[in-house]
Amino acid sequence: MLRADVKLTRSHFSLNTQFELPTPGVVALLGRSGCGKTTLINVLAGLCHAEKAHIELDDVVLEDTSRNINVPAEARRIGYVFQDARLFPHLNVEANLRYGLKRFLGKPYLSFEAVIELLGLGHLLNQKSSQLSGGERQRVAIGRALLAQPRLLLLDEPLAALDAARREEVLPYLESLRDQWAIPMVYVSHQYEEVLRLATHLVLMQSGSTIAQGDIGRMSLSPELRAIVGHDEIGAIIDGEVLGTDESGLTRVLIGHNQALDATTMRTLKVRTPITATGKKLRIQVLARDLIIATQAPEHLSVRNILKGRIHALARDDNDSDLVTVDVGGTRLLARITHSATRELGLRPGLNCWVLVKAVSLRGHAFNAGSSLTLHSSP
Repeated sequence: MLRADVKLTRSHFSLNTQFELPTPGVVALLGRSGCGKTTLINVLAGLCHAEKAHIELDDVVLEDTSRNINVPAEARRIGYVFQDARLFPHLNVEANLRYGLKRFLGKPYLSFEAVIELLGLGHLLNQKSSQLSGGERQRVAIGRALLAQPRLLLLDEPLAALDAARREEVLPYLESLRDQWAIPMVYVSHQYEEVLRLATHLVLMQSGSTIAQGDIGRMSLSPELRAIVGHDEIGAIIDGEVLGTDESGLTRVLIGHNQALDATTMRTLKVRTPITATGKKLRIQVLARDLIIATQAPEHLSVRNILKGRIHALARDDNDSDLVTVDVGGTRLLARITHSATRELGLRPGLNCWVLVKAVSLRGHAFNAGSSLTLHSSP
């Protein structure tokens, strides 16, 4: 468990935030620029002093101002990846990586070879940092941080300086890091797409304060998220299991866990994704704007996804629309419909309904949080 309770005051800024992360996992700090995300992780790393702080990682207290405990930054075993890679320009890739390995004096649990393989760096070892693309530099920076054998990895908007193509190059490596190794991570971002692909836990920050936190699925339905990511990005983030592919090449994904609700076919989404292996876990964002609700079983439609569910809740979204939460086998989806549609269909909590969503609206990303790797917990 990572616990943080931090209060810090500067001339024109105050930070007052608390969160807990079950480890292993990825906690994303999400908020607009200037809300205090970077300041918070600098306190976690021991790079910034707070008037009041309690920071604890797996029962090891790293800082407690009430007891005058403050483990120095170099002794906290926390890896830090900045927006810019900050590689040593006079060293090649291998020397930059081995610098991280030299910082740890004990027996390493992450080998040089394992990190090279995970991040796909083998063909770059002899190159100078000046010869690398932006995405390659960030992968080297991540590798150097990992080779210092961290108990916690902090990533401060590591993809912010990259264009869309380079971000797509690096994201799969971060997903592999989350899924294969049990290193807890704190990921700072204001890009919601990165967060929904990587995070297991979400902390929303606004003006230096924590306004909401929880697991990514629950938080995707929270009203506080709307003010940060915008009206059009609201929708459920759900995890499912691949059942195989259909005759058109779409991947069939089972969602929900309530076997008594209805047949499996009524809890299956068809998604465009290269991930087709049966049993694989996928994470899918289902945007509220893309959902249609019917109160009778639809027939003879081109829509590939028709899910049977039950209305859980109704909430006013704005002057023209409502947000309808629908339970599908224990998984909750969010649909945005007009006030007039709510009235005309007689929608209410407890009403059975069908949810329709086009397959072209959905993308699936690999997700398999958890790992068999156990990290050393000694200071």
